[in-house]
Amino acid sequence: MKTLKYILAAFLIVVMISKVEAQEVSLNVGDKAPKFKAVADDGKVWNSKKIVGKKNLVVYFYPAAMTGGCTKQACAYRDAREDLSSVDAEVVGISGDEVQNLELFKRENQLNFTLLSDPKGKIAQMFGVPVREGEKSIEREVEGVLYTLKRGLTTMRWTFVIDKEGKVIYKSSDVNAAEDSKAVLEALRK
Repeated sequence: MKTLKYILAAFLIVVMISKVEAQEVSLNVGDKAPKFKAVADDGKVWNSKKIVGKKNLVVYFYPAAMTGGCTKQACAYRDAREDLSSVDAEVVGISGDEVQNLELFKRENQLNFTLLSDPKGKIAQMFGVPVREGEKSIEREVEGVLYTLKRGLTTMRWTFVIDKEGKVIYKSSDVNAAEDSKAVLEALRK
């Protein structure tokens, strides 16, 4: 009987440890934002440490470059650049897309901010953003050339604003792609 109790106790401990390890990160308003690096649309490594402390940082996660909602969201940020500059904010968009996709997306839509590649979802996980595994690809024509755009995973559409002290001051997990930049500006102006 004692052996059965020990086995049961050991099993419960293993289950509890597994649940702790499986818990997702939950980043909320008021929390310190994680520091992160990623390869940008220009092929260079981008580091959040170079921005946080100097400017407010808008970090928005989007499912896929060159798709309808994601293009609306990116173009809205592009068009709001002057307003975002007036509140001392820099924008980065993050997806599971390969760097080539990001370069094409930026060029095709004349985007004026940095796009980051997160092909394994590590940055998304640091922010608690859900991801769907599995490679996806789409074909898009850019400047008369047909490209196959690949991504290792798809992130959900979430947005965060990190203030100059490195704290999350805004979080949205229910993002309206076309209106996201307006919501962020409103949060930054408060």
